[in-house]
Amino acid sequence: MCDTLVKVSSDGVLFAKNSDRDANESQFLEWIPATLHSSTSPLRCTWIEIPQVSTTNAVLLSRPWWMWGAEMGANEHGVVIGNEAVFTTEPKGESALLGMDLVRLALERAGDAANAAGVIVDLLERHGQGGPCSHERRGFTYHNSFLIADTRHAIVLETAGRKWASEEVHSGVRSISNGLTISGFADQYSNRLRSVVTACGVRRARTEAAATRAEGPAAMMAALRDHGDDGAPRWSMINGTLHAPCVHAGGLVASSQTTASFVSDLRGAPQHWATATASPCTSIFKPVNVSEQVDLGPAPSNQYDPATLWWRHERVARAMMIDYPALIAPFQQLRDRTEAAWIEAPPTSAAAFATAEDIERAWLDAFDRSHPDRRPLWVRRTWHNLDRSAGMPVAT
Repeated sequence: MCDTLVKVSSDGVLFAKNSDRDANESQFLEWIPATLHSSTSPLRCTWIEIPQVSTTNAVLLSRPWWMWGAEMGANEHGVVIGNEAVFTTEPKGESALLGMDLVRLALERAGDAANAAGVIVDLLERHGQGGPCSHERRGFTYHNSFLIADTRHAIVLETAGRKWASEEVHSGVRSISNGLTISGFADQYSNRLRSVVTACGVRRARTEAAATRAEGPAAMMAALRDHGDDGAPRWSMINGTLHAPCVHAGGLVASSQTTASFVSDLRGAPQHWATATASPCTSIFKPVNVSEQVDLGPAPSNQYDPATLWWRHERVARAMMIDYPALIAPFQQLRDRTEAAWIEAPPTSAAAFATAEDIERAWLDAFDRSHPDRRPLWVRRTWHNLDRSAGMPVAT
């Protein structure tokens, strides 16, 4: 599932997104420079080919390992986009463009939020949307909503098949989750049962309240780390922890996991912040920019690989979750102090990633591996199966 939120004020725009996907579906940051293309060259997206344009923007993408498109990202013009799975009454359709493909295409081709929305609408009407949206569950597919922002305002764009509706945000807050929200359009096309299962209304209320209070990127990061009123993950047998934005797998019907998170401060020169790792509660947001590429090592897959950043962090995240209230405390204090210092004076991205890994490594070295697992039994079984499927080491 997912949550994306924005606050538009006289100072500018704050944007944030959690990407919730299959728990072993790693995600990575990818920097792609502005490029000139042959006018005859086709473009291969995840499932189909479409015509390429003559020039594309420089972009920074947070991309699931197996697909061409991106869950979220930014371009050189200060445009940021996040998308959400939405479940509608329209037919799913054959393989076409994924919502994630549309995010990347709009970032590569648009110079502002309005133009980005136009790119998505044009491609949607010409090529449609559809196809498997999960590497491990090939029957899982959905339609999409988008939150698009630039340095001045934001646009909500919601779709059902090739149909769409949009809403501009020139002031105040707005968030989207896994249900349609635009009046009239939502009434006509929402799949109400799926909306209930995903608890999208509950999460959207929390993210809009958090965005209302937000005065800077730290508050947007905190919004993405929200576990609900208990302050720690609380699992439902139906949908895991989908009652709050920081999502942890463990439901028997819906079992999403937040696999990457992204925050953008567009109040002036754009400054972006990315975890590039799962579980924002156990991750540190690092400063990143479209123009400052960082070598983060090899791209990950859905199999454990300690050579990759995403899977190294999973050793920490999965260990910490066995008793989150007890184990998060020392990490949380250092995490918050580090981020506060970086927001005040951002280091280079490379230095930030190195420092974050040092902090995580120190926590893991100090972790008592005999610590009891206090999660519900069904959650422990879910994660045992996920670890086995990914080839995770037995002792985390």
